[in-house]
Amino acid sequence: MPLSSGTKLGPYEVMDAVGAGGMGEVYRARDARLRRDVAIKVLPASFNSDGVRLQRFEQEAHATASLNHPNILAVYDVGSQNGAPYIVSELLSGETLREQLRSGPLPVRKVIEYGQQIALGLAAAHSKGIVHRDLKPENIFITEGRRIKILDFGLAKLTRPDPHPDDQTFVGTTGTLESEAGTVLGTVSYMSPEQLRGRPVDARSDLFSFGAILYEMLSGKRAFQADSAAETMSAILNQDPPELDATNRNLPPALESLVAHCLEKNPEDRLQSARDIAFALDALPSSAIPFLVSKPYAEKRLGWRLPVLIATAVVVAIALFFLGRETRPIPPQPRFHRLTFRRGSILYARFAPDGHTIVYSAKWEGSPSESYSTKPEASGSTDLGISHADTLSVSPSGEQLVVLNRRVINYWASAGTLARVPISGGTPRPILENVQDADWAPDGATFAVARFVDNECRLEYPVGKVLYRGQGWISSPRVSPDGKSVAFVDHTIFGDDQGRISFIDTSGTKHDLTESWASAEGLAWAPDGKEIWFTASDTGINSAIYAITPQGKRRLILRPPGRVVLHDISHDGQLLMTSVMARRSVSALGPRQTKERDFTYLDWTRNVALFNDGQSLLFEEQGEGGGPHYSVYIRQMDGSQPIRLGEGTAYGVSPDGKWVLTETLSNPAQLFVVPVGAGEQHQLTDDSVNHDGGAFWMPDGKHIVFNGQERGHPMRAYVLNIDGGSTPTPLEREGVVAYGASPDGKSLLFYDLTGQLFLRPISGGALRPVPKTGDLDRIAGWTSRGDSVFMYRTSDIPARIFEVNLVTGARHQVQEFMPADPAGIVNIGPIQLTPDGHHYAYGFVRVLSDLYVVDGLK
Repeated sequence: MPLSSGTKLGPYEVMDAVGAGGMGEVYRARDARLRRDVAIKVLPASFNSDGVRLQRFEQEAHATASLNHPNILAVYDVGSQNGAPYIVSELLSGETLREQLRSGPLPVRKVIEYGQQIALGLAAAHSKGIVHRDLKPENIFITEGRRIKILDFGLAKLTRPDPHPDDQTFVGTTGTLESEAGTVLGTVSYMSPEQLRGRPVDARSDLFSFGAILYEMLSGKRAFQADSAAETMSAILNQDPPELDATNRNLPPALESLVAHCLEKNPEDRLQSARDIAFALDALPSSAIPFLVSKPYAEKRLGWRLPVLIATAVVVAIALFFLGRETRPIPPQPRFHRLTFRRGSILYARFAPDGHTIVYSAKWEGSPSESYSTKPEASGSTDLGISHADTLSVSPSGEQLVVLNRRVINYWASAGTLARVPISGGTPRPILENVQDADWAPDGATFAVARFVDNECRLEYPVGKVLYRGQGWISSPRVSPDGKSVAFVDHTIFGDDQGRISFIDTSGTKHDLTESWASAEGLAWAPDGKEIWFTASDTGINSAIYAITPQGKRRLILRPPGRVVLHDISHDGQLLMTSVMARRSVSALGPRQTKERDFTYLDWTRNVALFNDGQSLLFEEQGEGGGPHYSVYIRQMDGSQPIRLGEGTAYGVSPDGKWVLTETLSNPAQLFVVPVGAGEQHQLTDDSVNHDGGAFWMPDGKHIVFNGQERGHPMRAYVLNIDGGSTPTPLEREGVVAYGASPDGKSLLFYDLTGQLFLRPISGGALRPVPKTGDLDRIAGWTSRGDSVFMYRTSDIPARIFEVNLVTGARHQVQEFMPADPAGIVNIGPIQLTPDGHHYAYGFVRVLSDLYVVDGLK
């Protein structure tokens, strides 16, 4: 029977019914812990005895919970009460696409807008091997803000290869219900031919359903509908829908062709990628260029080192094959000219004033950063003789701004000494400390800088005039061609490359042009100053090139496979960009092991902590595979499959190994504790303090210490009882942050804005400086004696680990970590050692890139 108002389901209190469907009843409920309304989907009591439906319901929970995308319904929690399972998700306000279609066809602009969002949501699901299998207007929800949400993955089927061939009901790490041969699941009018025939389906089946939805949005009629289900099925298998132009609507031919290719009977003839469809739809409103369609890149076996020019030619060729009926002239395609061929990472690149010479800095074959110059027609590059230097900008008179001896603050943020040096090379002249990035103004005399002062990143233009104080860090400051404003990437989370595109004028008025991207790196003004071009990604690190006006009108320029970074635009419109293969990896040595093992899981694995016994590793996935909000995992050191604990980033494991301290990727970031085994997560903070400065457990397991920052104040350390009922208590003055607790719980380590390390009793007292540690900036763990710690320097490659006495500062080296292949290694860390120093985990980032000049992008 339906649940009544006031019924409790775990921590949730039912308020009223929202709706019901074949797979469950939906209620509005209140989550008192987080003070928010949620939606709860409950399997009807009549289904409890139906093992198939129960299994399918659980499958929906697992499938949807693994997806983190703005166009897919967000799942918060799952549970069961009195034998009835339920799913907790975000509560939506708006209407389904079916409700909108009752009024007839939609405007073309709205079809394109909705279609692109649906395609992006499907692309996110397909990237995780999940096929929806029941896509229809009833399962497409349109919020009041016109955001598309794909609902009901109740029929989702995981399609990744099965690592357990003996268990026919297991795929990947999540159980899945396999329909028996010949079983038809879905809604008839939107089902693909292969689905109707009961054959295996993959992502292309969803694209057929998507094409049927597009057709209905454009025409107001279903693509396939007859008097009976059997006749409808026959139409899908044997007939084409009426031509869209029969509706006498003025439809773009490319849009009609896109729909037709989605509805091909044979999956091989169908469009192959939801992401390509999203790209095509994004291009439709502003361009007459026919959309590009490509087979999956895996089918072509294209390696990342293959020049982008060849990849582009292949894509265009396939597009022309699919769009042979398109008769409008195709504008010239972009031309890619590769400039570098060595193995390593390119850090910065700029055009010289002549618009032809290129100056760049790179780390080749594991060597330190060096500055080089080259030209498109040159057979190689000239070493400018400036070692340990990054080229940031070139003035109109041909003078470089470089950063010397850059030290790593975290993987993304870093700082060094800003210096001036002629473009031809020579001895740099230092001018400013703690600089992250800088750019010459058009006058060639002043420049903008992003630099760290008093534990905050400031944007100054000119130097000394603070225009903006960032909550996190700032990258890519670029002065406009008229010298009146500075565009930049505002990274609101310290230590993460999430960021929004902003610009600020000389009076200090800041304009945020975009919401925060999952990854944003690289920015330049168009030569006429009417647009800002940038590279960013909405999930993971694979990026595209966009342009946006100061008024906020955005357009897509190029979406190549993989990751690209925009560095500069010449006065005649050429682009300077790198094609990048970046990966964060982990190596570890566990108990009873004699050889390091590769513990990399997905594409951006970051090790967080070793469990006290050294038997397990806590880590995060921060890339494409981890989703836009990242994912937290634990994994046994024997290399068995990881267990996903939830979203966010992680800080550490409780002393009893039962809880993990995590943080949301929100602004301000909030702290949670998440169970390793059975149990419920608990939110610890809910305030305006940004809690992303690091945190750790106290040895008593009842308190945590975190570093937080109130708006307009330096960061400081707080202690908090995790049992609730108390507010965080400051431990030290502002500008002093906590670093770790001794194993006996009697002492705390702190450091201040200068990097000085201090020791202090937990009960209070004066900070006592730890001598001789100014050159070491990270702790890898405490020794078993508790009077010393393992420390290292983040800028060192290889990374050397020292045991440091906290009273005398005396040190001796105990370990050295370096991947066997040094090419492209730009960072080693974080590093964790067990107290005996015998077992460890260390992370490293490898970035391999090639530099290109690109013509023809507009």
